[in-house]
Amino acid sequence: MKVALVYYSSTGNTEAMANAIAEELSGKAEVDTIDPSLFGPGDVEGYDAFAFGCPAMGAEVLEEDVFEPMFSSVEGSLSGKKAILFGSYGWGDGDWMRNWEERCRADGIVLSHDPVIANEAPDEDAINSLKEAANSLIS
Repeated sequence: MKVALVYYSSTGNTEAMANAIAEELSGKAEVDTIDPSLFGPGDVEGYDAFAFGCPAMGAEVLEEDVFEPMFSSVEGSLSGKKAILFGSYGWGDGDWMRNWEERCRADGIVLSHDPVIANEAPDEDAINSLKEAANSLIS
């Protein structure tokens, strides 16, 4: 099983979430941690599952300069593929994640676990949810 772990982090909170996923999958799957600026449509076929992470930015949207353009370019290639979504926020109530989840489902992406969000740094509950989400990718 080969998993692409593609995330953007500006404060380190979403990176901490990505690290929890990578740690949980260590020894269970081959995980490539990929900067979103280096991932595109031609890379999708090389993976069995995907973990996408992006914090809320601005008015609760995906990061607009790097992550959003990457995701827009690959989402059409992800129909029928297994994925999880995660990210952190510092304001609002998670609207960016609900919108992203709806978008993925409309694209035919198979979300194997509910998205995981953390208010600022991930707490113990978020880490446990991330571990469950990671394992859902390989089960």
